[in-house]
Amino acid sequence: MNVLILSHYNPDGDALGASIAWAKMLEAGGHKTTCVVPNKFPYFLDWMPGVERIRIFTEHGDEIRAATAEADVIFFLDFNNISRLEGLSEAVAANTKAKKILIDHHLDPPEGYFDVSFSYPEASSTSFVVFRLISEMVGAEAIDRDMATVLYVGMMTDTGNFSYSNLTPELFRAVAVLVERGIDIPDINRQVYNSYSEGRVRLLSYALGPKMEIMEKGQAALISLKESELRRFHFRQGDSEGFVNYPLSIAGVKMSAMLLQNHKFIRISLRSRGEVDVNEFARKYFDGGGHRNAAGGKSTDSMEVTIERYKRAVKEFFSGSGTSQGK
Repeated sequence: MNVLILSHYNPDGDALGASIAWAKMLEAGGHKTTCVVPNKFPYFLDWMPGVERIRIFTEHGDEIRAATAEADVIFFLDFNNISRLEGLSEAVAANTKAKKILIDHHLDPPEGYFDVSFSYPEASSTSFVVFRLISEMVGAEAIDRDMATVLYVGMMTDTGNFSYSNLTPELFRAVAVLVERGIDIPDINRQVYNSYSEGRVRLLSYALGPKMEIMEKGQAALISLKESELRRFHFRQGDSEGFVNYPLSIAGVKMSAMLLQNHKFIRISLRSRGEVDVNEFARKYFDGGGHRNAAGGKSTDSMEVTIERYKRAVKEFFSGSGTSQGK
């Protein structure tokens, strides 16, 4: 059976880890798999075992279109809206014969699109969902060291190195199994968090210096980076990863946003702490969504207009107009 495994635009550690591990499990059962992401993943994930199996649509478009047309089953991992495939979405929509199966942990999957859904919004990562599925279907003993490594990367990165919400006893029991498989946690941390370029470190300094704004009586923060500014620091895919989290280390800041411009649109990343619901904020103001404390959206306006939209939205949101966040 021909199986296509898809993940989202701007793939992260969870997208890659879940896809690689799921592909290895299916291949052990005799299936032919193709793992696809719409665009390049961050360079600091290049070391992940099995990452060479990931095909990038922007680099291998014709090959991927053919594999998509031939697929008998299409898995959607770590996203639940086909729009997150960007240019690949048309090829996926054209295959009307394939069974479509969702494995994800994001809120509000569309009704009626997927033939089978494994959707667990309470899960901390899709890699954790994949770990549970593999354990239930074929047994945790089927997870070798390489699979354990990529699953740990997914769990670790999607929880902010195990510092966000949904940190359940079951998650740490899963991590214990991965440790038993021989993963090297200090090396994984070094590869992911201490292998950045000089340009990224200088860009971070710039983002947290002149480009960070605090507003709404210290409750909200904003970082905005234009495409021209990114080029100054020799930006590479993944260099801005995690920037949006830094303002939340400031006492009193409950919500942080980063506006990152590319040649098509402005990507909006949102993070919060406590009861501030950035999923609600993203859906209401920027046609986005995600989780309570981590969400995103986009804007096709100019950076200046988008900044003003964000500031107006923050003022309304924290005033309690239409929300409970001002309480």
